[in-house]
Formats: sequence, C-alpha cells, structure tokens
Amino acid sequence: MPYLHPWLPPKHQFYAPNNHIHRHSPTPHKPPPLSNSSLLPATHCDPMHVHAPRPLLPATPPNHRHHAAIRLTVTCAAAATSGGKAVIVGGGLAGLAAATHLASLSVPFTLLEASDRLGGRVATDEVDGYRLDRGFQIFLTAYPECRRLLDFPALRLRPFYPGALVFLGAGEPFYLLSDPFRLPVRSLSAVFSPVGTLTDKLLVGLTRLRAASTPDEVILSSPETTTARHLEKLGFSPSIVERFLRPFLAGIFFDPALDTSSRLFQLVFKRLALGDNALPDDGIGAIASQLADRLPAGSIRLNARATSIGQSSVTLNTGETVPGELGVIVAVEQPEAEKLLPQLSNPAKPSKKSERSTVCLYFAADRAAVQDPILILNGSGKGIVNNMFFATNVAPSYAPAGKVLVSVSLVGSFADRADADLAGEVVSELSGWFGAGEVESWTHLRTYRIGFAQPDQTPPTAPAGRDPRVGDGLYVCGDHWCSATFDGALVSGRRAAEALAKDRGLSLA
Repeated sequence: MPYLHPWLPPKHQFYAPNNHIHRHSPTPHKPPPLSNSSLLPATHCDPMHVHAPRPLLPATPPNHRHHAAIRLTVTCAAAATSGGKAVIVGGGLAGLAAATHLASLSVPFTLLEASDRLGGRVATDEVDGYRLDRGFQIFLTAYPECRRLLDFPALRLRPFYPGALVFLGAGEPFYLLSDPFRLPVRSLSAVFSPVGTLTDKLLVGLTRLRAASTPDEVILSSPETTTARHLEKLGFSPSIVERFLRPFLAGIFFDPALDTSSRLFQLVFKRLALGDNALPDDGIGAIASQLADRLPAGSIRLNARATSIGQSSVTLNTGETVPGELGVIVAVEQPEAEKLLPQLSNPAKPSKKSERSTVCLYFAADRAAVQDPILILNGSGKGIVNNMFFATNVAPSYAPAGKVLVSVSLVGSFADRADADLAGEVVSELSGWFGAGEVESWTHLRTYRIGFAQPDQTPPTAPAGRDPRVGDGLYVCGDHWCSATFDGALVSGRRAAEALAKDRGLSLA
C-alpha cells in the first residue's frame, strides 16, 4: 500500500498554455524534487503527469499455472451410466467456474442464464467504439484462484500505477500516493504530506508488510470486526482514514461506512500488496468470455430464467422443466438465490438492508486531464464522486483512436436523480477538480446503476466459504457464499462442482 506526498508535474512535461507541446524525455530520468512552493492547484487545466518509472509494471503478469493444468483424469462412472446431466443456474463467474470444473471432470451439464449474455456483473459493453465495463471493476492479479484458472497472457492485462492521486479541495494540490515497496525513493517525499500523520505513513508500510506475509488461513481465523474498527485498532488517524482509506476502500467494497468484515479487508489488502491492479485489454468482460469459450458446445442456454428449483430439476418461466439428475447448482446473486431457495435467507442479516449499490458514469473526451494510469480519489469529504480515472490511460483500447474514456464512480443508488441530472452534477463537481474548461467539453456516454454490486460482507462472515451442499443434490455458489471478490466467486464455483462430483461417486485418478 502507498505512502503519500504532494504531487507537482515538472514544468517541462506539461502542455504549455500556448498549446506548444513539451515532449517527454526519450530516456528515463529521475523526477526532480517536489516543493510545496510550486504545488499545482487542483483546478489547473493542463494535463498532469505522475512520472512513474517506465514501464510501470509488466503488461502481462506471469500466470504460474495455465488453466489446462487443472484438468483431471477421472472415472466418471455415475455420469457415464446414468445418461443424466447436472444443471447450473446462473452464468456469472461462479456459474462459469462450476461449469469449467464439471467439464474438466467430464460431467455433462446444462448452464441456464436468464439474460442474453454470460458474465453476470462482470461484463463490458461496446458503445460507439468505447468499451464500457458495467460498473467500476479492477482485476487484482494476485488472486490465487484466478491465477490457477485464467490464462493471464491471453487477457492482455494493462496495469495501473501502484498508488493513487488524492483530491483534497478546489485550489489545493493533488497528492500522489505511491507504494513504498515498489517505489521507495518516491515515497520518501511523502513523510510530511497533510494526508495522515508520520505515524500513519509508517503504519501503512507495516500493515502492507504484515498482510503480504500472513497466510490466508491465519487471516480467515483472526478475530473479526468491522474494517473501521480494525483500522482504528491498528492506530490509523482520522486524517488518513477520511482522506485516503475511506474513499479507497469504498471504491472496492461500496461501503463508505467501512462496516465490511476486517477479514475481507485483510485478504484484499494482501492481494493488493502481492500483485497488480489491472484491466484486460478487451474490458473486464473478457474474464467471463475466456471461461465461456472453454465450455462444451450446446451446454449453454441463454434467456432461460429459472422460477423454481427442485431436487433434480429446474422450472423455467416458460413452464419448461429442465432435468438435473446429477444435481442442481444455484449460482445466481444473493437476492435471486434467496428467492429460488428461501431456506438461504438469514433473518439476522436481511440482504436488502445491507446490499451495496454503485453508479458508474462514462464520458468521452478529447484529452485526459491526467496523463497516467492512476486512480484518483475524493479525499475532500464533499461531493458525490468517490473515485475516477481515465480508463484509456490504463488501456487505450477502451476508446477509439485519439479519444479518451473517463470513468467516474459513485457509491450508493442515487435513485432520486435522473441519469441526465446525475451526469450534470458530476460534471459540475469535477470542474472543481480539473477546471470548467477541461470538463465541460466531456460528452456523457452512459450511466450504469448497479443496485446489487456486492453482497452483505458485515460481520459475522465466512470468507473462507461455506459448504455448498444445501440439500440432497442441491448446491449453492457465488460471492455471497464465500468472499465478495472475483476469487471468492471462482472458488465457490469450483467447490460446488467438486461437491457434486464427489456426491455422485466420481473417482479422481
């Protein structure tokens, strides 16, 4: 995790007011020292540069285990003799993971997806040549299940700068947060920044080091509290919590109150310490597409909405009954799972009261106010924007040539505002960040309202995952059944498939 320091791009790397371009030096150079006397106001409208070392991170982090390595040789006696199939309800990441593992075990199945596409919340739309992920999503390359199951080089992952910029208020400078372990020299200048105390800076480094070296099983068995209480117990001051940690973690958990389990915080913090934040070149939906492309022909049915589930069959909204003699795996998101299987509801933690919502707005621009692949956080405590970034700085493929894609994230549903009004409010607010002349030229492309972005992750939780068996021949998986992460969805899908195979007498060789 990063230290913080005031950020001012060197003068020779700005676009000058007279529109003459000052080119980057063709060879790497050491950034000049930063001084408070020359800090850039947040309303400056010239494009900003972070000056990260080039290249920042490998574009395609190594994948230690190719997906083919998970394939097993099995004796599939039950499936081979019965002629029956399993049924998977839901084609999000968990359902696709379950399908992938059933296919590797030679277990026949039918995957039912209610919509016209696979991927669930992990999807990307093409709009006028722009690639729009359905909500703010960043892929963490240190997820162990992702590393086992996915082909990273094929995703063509594009990394973010290892840190963030923090906006504190109009007329004030942005502050750059850099990972002290990846960029130690740059982090030294953060010592006296106004975002947190000197003790906070030391605690960030110590917390990162501790997270990276703590085994998952220790994290999962640690005493559980909320993230807010955990940060307080660690000794972080209100300054760094309010200006950095709260907006940063709210962008991950969609939980500005930081009521999320301390165990999940520690798991995610560990992944952030050990890997990169990245976007696939073809959009976040490429992850689901890669899994779907491996499935057997004819095993997927789209526009097939389940309305009821029995022990060995699924009934669709058309009245059709789809047999599942080998078992049924329910892989839909939490609210839908509780409708199909009322026994899953937890009266002590109603999902509708604690679900996490977000709104993501996309804008097209002719240039980026910030020129580097970095996340920008709202540390001012004011306004509705939580975080934003220029997506094309990370992956130029997200926009047509010569164009810029801007991604802005809000936390909450904002159900009382129409899309057009919300877009106008965002443009007005960001004019205070970058200058009205910079932002008013942006064109609103689309607004995504994700009513159920994540399941409830307040204590008590089971981030290690629960037994997928909920009845004879009936199994459940999804991020609500494990941890609310890409990895949690994939792990739960694998476990459901393994449980079904074991219960049907499959022997692994």
